[in-house]
Amino acid sequence: MNRWHRILGRVAFVNCDPLYHDLPPTWEVLPAPPSWLTGHVLRKDCLIAPIPTADFATHSEELQLLPDICIASNGAVGSVLLFGNRDPSQMRDVALPTDSSTSRKLCMWLLNEMGLTPRPVDMGPDLRLMLERCDGALLIGDRALDEAARHPELVRMDLGQSWRDITGHPMVFAVYAARRDAPKEMLKEAHHILVSQLESFEKSDDVRNSVIHSTAIRSGFTEQRISEYFDEVVNRLDDDGMKGLNHFLVEVCGLESFQRIQI
Repeated sequence: MNRWHRILGRVAFVNCDPLYHDLPPTWEVLPAPPSWLTGHVLRKDCLIAPIPTADFATHSEELQLLPDICIASNGAVGSVLLFGNRDPSQMRDVALPTDSSTSRKLCMWLLNEMGLTPRPVDMGPDLRLMLERCDGALLIGDRALDEAARHPELVRMDLGQSWRDITGHPMVFAVYAARRDAPKEMLKEAHHILVSQLESFEKSDDVRNSVIHSTAIRSGFTEQRISEYFDEVVNRLDDDGMKGLNHFLVEVCGLESFQRIQI
């Protein structure tokens, strides 16, 4: 039997851990790179998932946007970074990974806003190989956190901070989305579970510390770095986040309007 409506997609990075830590056993979890999750939702491999915001713009007629939860930042995010051996103003080309359409689109938009037009080059997310071929390299997620810790001198731009500096808004990198024909009662249940998980993480020091400890063991990062990162990444989609989301969808993706489901 197809159990897609009991499966929750999640990004296979630590940024989802506050919502997915110790979920009730009635729910299965499908971890995947951000760009893969869009296809999983569309193919009914899972009920909902945090998908790249740019992918939501592309498939907005097929998908619905869930309220209250997201993957965002209100400034520096620490895990969406442009690396390079030179200043962005001197970059002739930038290697872009294939695992997040939002960050790729955001990176080129930001550079363009700065009056820069480096050539984009699609590559796998390997910093050494990227910088052997290109002047700049975009990395996201755990790889960005890891490389920033090992090579802080190569970090040239935090895309969350640059977006905030230019627009004055939070940057919503991923939105929780579902197919428009997904069963409403299952959506309500799934949404309630994830919002409850987030509220527990926000309000309970014990829960927060438990998530930090578990994430540190699983990821290999220190508990201090994970704690700092969970202050940088934002999982709650509030009114300010909606303004930032709307700005990105309209100004960067060219989407005229979008719909949130009422849960």
